[in-house]
Amino acid sequence: MDGEERDVTVEMPEERAEPAEPDFDHLSGIVTDGLIGAVGGLVGTGALTVGLLIATSFGAFRLSSFGTLTELTGLDFLLPLSPTAVGYILFLLTGMVMWPLLFASIGSYLPGEKYATKGVPFGFALWTGFAPAFYEGYTGLALVLYLVVTLGAHFSYGFTLGAVFDYLGNRPSTLV
Repeated sequence: MDGEERDVTVEMPEERAEPAEPDFDHLSGIVTDGLIGAVGGLVGTGALTVGLLIATSFGAFRLSSFGTLTELTGLDFLLPLSPTAVGYILFLLTGMVMWPLLFASIGSYLPGEKYATKGVPFGFALWTGFAPAFYEGYTGLALVLYLVVTLGAHFSYGFTLGAVFDYLGNRPSTLV
């Protein structure tokens, strides 16, 4: 009051910006990742199917092998006249749901820089189960063609699955 000015400082609390949470921790991010996996699985299974059709044209694969899946699961009552169709639908669903989920969970541990290149060893791992499961007594050249063409088809499945992950997804560097 004596004409003196007082220095008054008021400390304002600093506003801290909360770091943005990654989208994959929210339900919408999980659903989006699931859709990316399903699309990748559909594209990959399409590429695998083309390889199997090529093997069929060489006499190195039988489409009736898909009927075995129908019989093993007990779903042959759905379309009793076409167990091959039901078996292929099961094959397609597995390629769209189960394998993409597995790939998403272990993909960061596979060798390669991008998911497309990581998909090639993943396709090889899947082929090691496919080859004995769908083997129908091929011998000679048919056996060699069966092994080579189905291996190439599984490489294409893994590569295209990973390429869709690379193209559509902004995957975190780790899945922890």
